[in-house]
Amino acid sequence: MKGLLKGLGVTLKSMTAKKITTSYPDEPFVMPDRFRGIQHFIPDQCIVCNQCARVCPTECITLTGKPNPDPEKKGKVIETFDINFEICILCDLCTEVCPTEAIVMTNNFELASYSRDDLYMDINWLDSNNKNVRKDNNNIGAPQAGKGGAKKDV
Repeated sequence: MKGLLKGLGVTLKSMTAKKITTSYPDEPFVMPDRFRGIQHFIPDQCIVCNQCARVCPTECITLTGKPNPDPEKKGKVIETFDINFEICILCDLCTEVCPTEAIVMTNNFELASYSRDDLYMDINWLDSNNKNVRKDNNNIGAPQAGKGGAKKDV
């Protein structure tokens, strides 16, 4: 009998407590500031150095470039940039090594799909993925020199 009353007491307390459940599709989650979500790619800033593809532990980044058609400008121009989110672990290493900060992390995390083929994202999709850019990436579109002391000016 004592156990029954204890159980009813717990039930009555939880019925009057504030609800912590959210209705997710209707109310979006507010993610923490340092949450690592899907990458946003800025093709105009990419210098095709391939550091992001080399540092990726899952080798999910494919990056190709071609020589700059403008003879006055040196370097390469980005041709393709693809990420396979089927195996991407969102480790943030590709954004850390990018010297021009062409890749930044967002708070966007919704990649649910019925087909694995939908998880291969190309340069156009990654460029348009600029919703919920992290707060520490304030100047999207402009390189941030010296962020955290880990990056060097190019």
